[in-house]
Amino acid sequence: MPDFPAASSPTVPGLAELAVVVRSGLVESRHFGSLVALDAAGTPVIELGETDAVILPRSTVKPLQALACLTAGAPLAGPELAIAAGSHTGEDEHVRVVRSILSRAGLDESALGCPADRPEDEATFEAMLRSGEARSPIRMNCSGKHAAMLLACAVNGWSTADYLGPAHPLQQHILNVCAEATGVPVTITAIDGCGAPLFGTTVRGVATAFRGLVLAPADEPAGLVAAAMRAHPFYVGGSGHANSLLMETVPGALSKGGAEGVIGVAGPDGSAVSMKIIDGSPRATTLIALRVLEALGTDVSGADSLTVLPVLGGGVRVGEIVAGRDLEEALSAFSAASFGVAASDTNGGIA
Repeated sequence: MPDFPAASSPTVPGLAELAVVVRSGLVESRHFGSLVALDAAGTPVIELGETDAVILPRSTVKPLQALACLTAGAPLAGPELAIAAGSHTGEDEHVRVVRSILSRAGLDESALGCPADRPEDEATFEAMLRSGEARSPIRMNCSGKHAAMLLACAVNGWSTADYLGPAHPLQQHILNVCAEATGVPVTITAIDGCGAPLFGTTVRGVATAFRGLVLAPADEPAGLVAAAMRAHPFYVGGSGHANSLLMETVPGALSKGGAEGVIGVAGPDGSAVSMKIIDGSPRATTLIALRVLEALGTDVSGADSLTVLPVLGGGVRVGEIVAGRDLEEALSAFSAASFGVAASDTNGGIA
C-alpha cells in the first residue's frame, strides 16, 4: 500500500475511496465510488460501495447496444461492429466507417439523431479548424452506435425518423438485451448525452455483462461483439484512447468506459471489474480496473502507460494518481485470502 500522507482520510457513507490524487506529498483529491470484481468463475471477490444501486451506465453499455443491433439482424462485422460498440474519437477513418454503415442502410448523415460535435482527437480537430469544417453529428463519438441502430431499423423495415424513441421496436429490443446480459431488470430509462435511450443497471450488472461477452462462444452474437472490439480496438476508441490502449496492450482483455466515471473491463479468462465513480471523473477508472484485473491474475505488464498516472507541476512530475485506501485494503485482503487457499492446497489442508 502507498505511504499516504498523514492528513485525515474522510469517508463517504456507503461508498469506498477508490483513488487519490497526490500532489507534492499532499492528497489533493479523492475519488469515491462503488466497485465489484468477479473472478473467472463469476464469484464476487471484491465488493466496495453500493454495487447493487441503480446507475446510468452511459457509454459503457455500448457493447450491449451493438449486440442488440446484431441480434436484430444488422449485418455488422469487423471495424463496423467495433465502432458500433465504441466511442470513437472522430478521426477520418472513423467517419469513413460510419458512412459505410449508413450507406448500407440506404441513408446519409442527415439520418443521424446524435448532436453535432467536434472530434475528440485533437489533431483531427485542429485540421478541421484549419480547413473550416464545422462540427457535425458524424464526428460525434456516438455516431457509430447511431449508424448501427439505423442499419438495424432498415433491415427490419422499422421507421428511422423516430429510432431514438424509447417505445421504438429497436429500443425495446435493446432494453431486453441489456436486462438479460446484466441480469438486472430495467427500472429506469433516461436519455443519454447522444439522445439515445439509456437503461439503468448496476455496477454488478456491468461486470456480469462484460464477463458474459468475453466468455461467449465465438460464433454467437455476444462472442462476435467481443471479438470485433478486441481485434479492432482503434474503432472502439481511437489514437491514444484508454479503451483502445488497454485492449492493444493487454491481450484478450475487453474494455469500455463511459461518461460520469463508469467502466467495465474483463480479462481473457472471464474475470471482470466494473465501477462507478461518484464524482463523475473517469481519470482513474482504467488505472483502478487494471489494478484489480492484475490481482485477479491478468497480465497487465504491457499497460504501463495506463497504470502509471503522473501528476505534473510545471511540466515536471510532482505526484501521482494511485489507488485509494479502501481499494488498497481490499486488494491486500484478496491477495492474502488467495495465498491462504494456495497454501492449503499445497500443505495437506494446513495453511
